Amino acid sequence: MAVSIKDIQHLRKMSGAGMMDCKNALNEVNGDFELAMEIIRKKGQAIAAKRSERETSEGCVLAKSVDGYAAMIALKCETDFVAKNADHIKMTQDILDLAIENRCKAIEEVKALPYDGATVADKVIERSGICGEKTELDGYLFVTGDTTVAYIHNGNKLATIVALNQPGVDEHVAKDIAMQVAAMNPISVTPETVPAEVLEEEKKIAADKARQEGKPENLIPRIAEGRIKKFYKEVCLLNQEYVKDSKMTIAQFLDGASKGLTVVDFKRFTLNAE
Repeated sequence: MAVSIKDIQHLRKMSGAGMMDCKNALNEVNGDFELAMEIIRKKGQAIAAKRSERETSEGCVLAKSVDGYAAMIALKCETDFVAKNADHIKMTQDILDLAIENRCKAIEEVKALPYDGATVADKVIERSGICGEKTELDGYLFVTGDTTVAYIHNGNKLATIVALNQPGVDEHVAKDIAMQVAAMNPISVTPETVPAEVLEEEKKIAADKARQEGKPENLIPRIAEGRIKKFYKEVCLLNQEYVKDSKMTIAQFLDGASKGLTVVDFKRFTLNAE
């Protein structure tokens, strides 16, 4: 039977696949939409399996904040061309909205959510068949707090989310902190929350460097301690210099904006090489 343009457009709307893929699928099953959808799904699975070893270094990273809950997610692919496609960006936003609506706590929960007649995981595989590239989810992170904020850097390659300890924080203040996290890439909120293994490695590096410089052994612990303090200023968010005013730290900026205001959590995800 002849397949009409109307039928092809209908399947394209249902699946998101290209016009020729829809036409070929419908022709193969004599216009049966359900069977045509199955063909498109299988094509996505085949492409995903064939390209499973390919690197997904590109993609779209989005973040959003709603009612004290902020989350981010990345829908990764192989090329920047696909990453910038409107359908790819829309799918990323749809999945993020679902994750926030359901207050998901892990990426596996996100993948299991129902989405457009299937699961998120299945639709991501279908996307591989549509775009012809390996497509996968990554970077699902969330924070909760009295105030939360999300920031997406230009190009949708980097995003941050931040939680603060007071409600109704000025949006400009909150956004500045999210941008600080994007620009300065801290690893913890305070020195006390630096991962123990990271701190131990940094202490070892500081001591080894002092020895290489020929410093007396009895002075090395004190020298290493001074270098650790400098390390804290570089990697602990509240200890960092505020990028818009180097005369104050982030802790001082927040306290000046509202007495006792501080960051309780933050997350950062990027596809950029750093």
